[in-house]
Amino acid sequence: MVTILALAAAVLYGTADFLGGVASRRASVFAVLALTVPAGAAVVIVVALLGEAPGLGSLLGHGLASPASAGGWAAAGWAALSGICGAAGLVAFYAGFAAAPISTVAPVAALVSTVLPVGIAVAGGERLTSHMVAGGLICLAAIVLVSAPPAGRDDPGARAAGRLRGLGYGVAAGAGFGLFFLCLKNAGQSGVLWPVAISRTAGTLVAVGIAVATRTRPWRRDGGAGVVALVSGAVDAAANVCYVLATRAGLFGLAVVITSLYPGMTVLLARWVLGERMRWLQRAGLLLAAIGVVLLTT
Repeated sequence: MVTILALAAAVLYGTADFLGGVASRRASVFAVLALTVPAGAAVVIVVALLGEAPGLGSLLGHGLASPASAGGWAAAGWAALSGICGAAGLVAFYAGFAAAPISTVAPVAALVSTVLPVGIAVAGGERLTSHMVAGGLICLAAIVLVSAPPAGRDDPGARAAGRLRGLGYGVAAGAGFGLFFLCLKNAGQSGVLWPVAISRTAGTLVAVGIAVATRTRPWRRDGGAGVVALVSGAVDAAANVCYVLATRAGLFGLAVVITSLYPGMTVLLARWVLGERMRWLQRAGLLLAAIGVVLLTT
């Protein structure tokens, strides 16, 4: 079950990133974030409230939508911290895309966001089989290959400086995402929907605060960018729920590694929807991802 839920989270995260990227091509990054994060919070809160209604709570499952399932102050604190870390990671991620090569920012962020929580999980006592270790290493390689964009033709000196900046942005973004995974897992030990709702609400405060500080205008006439951003936020919220369920269904490290394969879905959607060509490295990365998942689940 953990594999199915983590794969669902990866598909949804990848879809949300694709939609967010499409919206960012038509509007400011901060404007997009100011829409996606609140939209996800609204969706989760509405679903959690509906879960309290007679006859609907049973459809969501025991402990998913009850306010008591948010846990105590400690769980709420973990949830809020996860939202702050996730929003900070997104800011560093998109800022890195604007100031440094994507070929450096994306794979570094993906690696750090995977290695950090998995390392903490192993240090905390989780024991992985040799198959899981091999599958995890293959998945890490797959993440780097899938995230690789076309090579640029920049000046070598400028390219080196850009990669150094990209390294910093990638580490910062990856740390934010990794801490998001870790904190949300801790918050979700006592529930699912309400911890995610708290996380998204905290992230909303960060995203809107940044938009206000930078005097960003969220609503602009940019060919439906606002609608795409709203859908992205709703899909991302669904991914959060699947991820929390995955961490409760099995090993935390396993859930994180499989969920971190989300760039593969983004690449596939770019190919299917936008007609972008896939490099042989990306094709190899998708193949390695499939092999890695098989090893992780055997």
